[in-house]
Amino acid sequence: MDTDRGAATPRLSEPLRALFAALAPCWQAPLRPWLASAAFDELASFVDARRAAGHCIFPPQPLAALHAAAPGQVRVVILGQDPYHGPGQAHGFAFSVPAGVRAPPSLRNICHELERDIHGATAPAPAERLLRWPGQGVLLLNTVLTVEQAQPGSHAGRGWEVFTDRLIALLAGAPGPRAFLLWGAQAQSRRAAIAAAAAASATQPLVLCANHPSPLSARRPPLPFLGCGHFSHTNRYLQAAGTAPIDW
Repeated sequence: MDTDRGAATPRLSEPLRALFAALAPCWQAPLRPWLASAAFDELASFVDARRAAGHCIFPPQPLAALHAAAPGQVRVVILGQDPYHGPGQAHGFAFSVPAGVRAPPSLRNICHELERDIHGATAPAPAERLLRWPGQGVLLLNTVLTVEQAQPGSHAGRGWEVFTDRLIALLAGAPGPRAFLLWGAQAQSRRAAIAAAAAASATQPLVLCANHPSPLSARRPPLPFLGCGHFSHTNRYLQAAGTAPIDW
């Protein structure tokens, strides 16, 4: 498949309500109040109407990250903004792309920082390395989970943020060590929600902030992504808490 030119590009093909209905009970149970709310109805109606009108919506499985791990298995949350909007790039895991797809600029910067921080090398890690993370309890989550082709931010402010805020609060208040890596302004705006959920449950998650890895911001102060050291910092935190590090 020639994903760069969008030939037979996978896109959202099912109603959003059907995708949520297919979630495992371990996710559905804590989310049940939201799934019964007017906020969910508004989000589902918007996304389904855009799909029915023929708009190309990515990714084909926006809840893929939740299928990869149960809530109790999540040890690290990497939070971004919204999915890649190019053909064939987004596949339901923030910042990642399917195997064989050329890495977008943000992902290339992640791979550079990964190699610098973990291995001390100058050559970037292969983009496919991110595909190994979800199986280790790394939740690759965006604040907005769908987007229309060539229109970044097109589904922002339509209700996804309410959903992902609930997910973040659920995980921040759960027992056990957990790290939150907040990349970019949208992700960092969730710091207060994480702190509130942690305080209510007497948990102590690690929260690390950096600019978004996009070339537009990756080197800018005050929190440049390149050089942030989040991967090694997270592993030190997990090991100090008595749990295995992530094989980044």
